[in-house]
Amino acid sequence: MADLLPEHPDFLWRNPDPKPSYDAVIVGGGGHGLATAYYLAKNHGMTNIAILERGWLAGGNMARNTTIIRSNYLWDESAAIYEHSLKLWETLPDELEYDFLFSQRGVMNLAHTLQDVRESVRRVGANKLNGVDAEWLDVDQVKELCPILNTSDKIRYPVLGATYQPRAGIAKHDHVAWAFARKADELGVDLIQNCEVTGFVKDGNRVVGVQTNRGTIATEKVALCAAGHSSVLAKMAGFDLPIQSHPLQALVSELHEIVHPTVVMSNHVHVYVSQAHKGELVMGAGIDSYNGYGQRGAFHVIEEQMAAAVELFPIFARAHLLRTWGGIVDVTLDASPIVGLSPVENLYVNCGWGTGGFKGTPGAGWTMAHTIATNEPHRLNAPFSLERFVTGALIDEHGAAAVAH
Repeated sequence: MADLLPEHPDFLWRNPDPKPSYDAVIVGGGGHGLATAYYLAKNHGMTNIAILERGWLAGGNMARNTTIIRSNYLWDESAAIYEHSLKLWETLPDELEYDFLFSQRGVMNLAHTLQDVRESVRRVGANKLNGVDAEWLDVDQVKELCPILNTSDKIRYPVLGATYQPRAGIAKHDHVAWAFARKADELGVDLIQNCEVTGFVKDGNRVVGVQTNRGTIATEKVALCAAGHSSVLAKMAGFDLPIQSHPLQALVSELHEIVHPTVVMSNHVHVYVSQAHKGELVMGAGIDSYNGYGQRGAFHVIEEQMAAAVELFPIFARAHLLRTWGGIVDVTLDASPIVGLSPVENLYVNCGWGTGGFKGTPGAGWTMAHTIATNEPHRLNAPFSLERFVTGALIDEHGAAAVAH
């Protein structure tokens, strides 16, 4: 975040006092909250909106991810919302008038076992049926696309092939947040930092206000978009969410010459690697198995992640670690998000994205804005309702989308 501040001196001092009332309040000033506010203003003409952020804008999970964007999910419902999101990504740099380094360099998901191959080929077929660009690459094609990848059959888990989505890629996460923040601000949205939500004011089962450390704000609608803390906020409002919070770790190396042409993900040895525009190697791992809210995780996860990266990319063996970090991800039973209405009238939830939160940013904002404005789910987020955990209509992406949560 520090490298962004000189470019945005206006955000250094702008911290408006909350108004007595708003048409809508969004809790969480990360990517999803900012995108929701932007699309509420742009698509639905709602501008008397406040974003309440406990810390600083994009200082939470938005700044703690591995920047990967893709839509090659298995199930129809997932493919639909992530593909809509990817199409929005493709136009956002021009729309937001901001170069946030969106790079469609493609994403490969490696297969290391016969079961991996079967599942991968199945997912490619499902993607094509849903209009999502997807290919199956054999080992020679994998090596041609990414020459630095170790495709020897002498390693622990030889590469047997890979799925490939050419339109997938990366973007600079904090720049994305600032792009949405700037446009939302231009449209009249209040961006209120250092404003912690401490409770909700209810009239019967209807939310009518938000209590904060800076006073109580009256509002007609409240949206929870605080990744990693959704269950805490829901509990304040009087209901439970079927999610668990886990640390999710990642790291970057020091700067190197550009050698890595695409994004490579391996679910089997669980590491995913890309190279940022400045030259850092960006690596992610799986979630820690325990529940927690700490923005750090167990050392053995990082150790295993780095070992897997070096096995797949021997050229990285002499790279030096620059920094590590941990985000907090909400994980549901079926590893798919909850986006829509809550048991409390006029209170809406957007949570449970697991490792899909960054790539889903514009799609989540678009559909959440529609739900808030109309009090009805958009067709794309309707399947991701809270009720599915009662009806049993789960969208089980747990392991099916090439990243096991």
